[in-house]
Amino acid sequence: MRRRSFLTVLVLILGFGSFAAPAAPAAGPDEKLPSIDKLFAAWDTTTSPGVALAVIRDGAIIYKRGYGMARIEDGVVITPSKIFDVGSVSKQFTAACVAILVREGKISPADDIRKFFPRMRVYEKRITIDHLIHHTSGIRDYNSLLAFAGFRPESDCPTVEESREIIFRQNKLNYPPGREFSYTNSGYFLLGQIVEQVSGKSLNAFAQERIFKPLGMIHTLFQEDHTQLIPNRAVGYDPAGGGFKIDMSNWDETGDGNIYTSVEDLFLWDQAFYSNALGKDVMDLLHTPGVLADGTEIEYAWGLRVSTYRGLKIVEHGGAWAGFRAEILRFPEQRLSVIALSNRSDFDGSACFKIAELYLGDRMIETAPPAARPAAAAAPAAKSVPPVLTEAKLREYAGDYVSDELLGACYRVTVEKGRLAVRTRTVPQGFIFPSGLDQFMLARLDLGRFTIDFVRGARNAVIGFELSAGRMKGVSFVRK
Repeated sequence: MRRRSFLTVLVLILGFGSFAAPAAPAAGPDEKLPSIDKLFAAWDTTTSPGVALAVIRDGAIIYKRGYGMARIEDGVVITPSKIFDVGSVSKQFTAACVAILVREGKISPADDIRKFFPRMRVYEKRITIDHLIHHTSGIRDYNSLLAFAGFRPESDCPTVEESREIIFRQNKLNYPPGREFSYTNSGYFLLGQIVEQVSGKSLNAFAQERIFKPLGMIHTLFQEDHTQLIPNRAVGYDPAGGGFKIDMSNWDETGDGNIYTSVEDLFLWDQAFYSNALGKDVMDLLHTPGVLADGTEIEYAWGLRVSTYRGLKIVEHGGAWAGFRAEILRFPEQRLSVIALSNRSDFDGSACFKIAELYLGDRMIETAPPAARPAAAAAPAAKSVPPVLTEAKLREYAGDYVSDELLGACYRVTVEKGRLAVRTRTVPQGFIFPSGLDQFMLARLDLGRFTIDFVRGARNAVIGFELSAGRMKGVSFVRK
């Protein structure tokens, strides 16, 4: 997923319906089509956003159609030509731009990224383009950093410069480069910036010239300005109060996301992997998996996940941003692909796997049954008991804390009726509770689950804290 990584997307899609006439399928009846339509029937109405779908087999679209509304308020239905934000599906196109520059000898996967970003901090081990490609850099996710710095995805518009700056200010990494795989949008955002530096063109201009136009993807673009007009675009929605509310992106960063496209254009991209339309060397490079420092091979390649599903090789990637969700799933050896683009934030890409099972189920192996439960389970480990702190002890932590790493964001810690509270610019108040020595855990905040580890200095006084949340570890705050 791209950005908003602290949100969990869950949905079960069931029902039956037949809203919006499908495009003509391949010649001859296909008994699987009613089962496909049934997956999306609950959304196949004039009052719900939905999904655009394309099923591809042996070089042709055998079924394509839209379910639900592209713009509910205007009565515009979804069709296979509608344009959607595809979130992190964008990463494979950024990777392709990088691969083209590698082929031309203009950059190398082994290049130190400080060659392009001299303001990047010098860490114990250098970070390379290869680390960015495979999410092994250890760089914190810039979207999470911006959120904790006070930028609100639904209303604020961080500039590209601010996004770069918040990455450059990080005093340390989550782990030494190459040691772990940890999905982060920062890497692909920086890769897009490298493409722009080396080519002298915007990422969109380079991709248009070298990928989209050569493949005939005339309705595909990297959106570099959230105010620009995009013809035939669907609106993104979130479920809200029994209905829906609009949720559109207003961030202009590219590389990790911000591609708008249709299932029909993505069919052309899907076929490029069989025809090697961009050159076999480029297409092969996109399938090259990452390798950790200890020699372990990972599933993540160049903007693509290369793995297996029930015994069959797959190449896939999903995307999530604002009110949009996307999934592109390819079974290359069976020449079957399923592409689904949705304008509702509760869409679950597993629907694409269910569709693939309709066509390839007889070639798939059965999922392994769960392991048998042991007759006598070991006694659970004793849980640590959180410390009980007096109000006087809590007041040792009270004060204002500022983070240079988060562009000067200020967190105010106060004592409220025997509890410790945190206030930020975007969160009026959230209580945290002790979980260990000088450590507190989130109780209720809109930014997701996190921990605060207070740091003590001379005479045992509290002088700051480190904030950790998800993939973001140890961001420093200094007490004023």
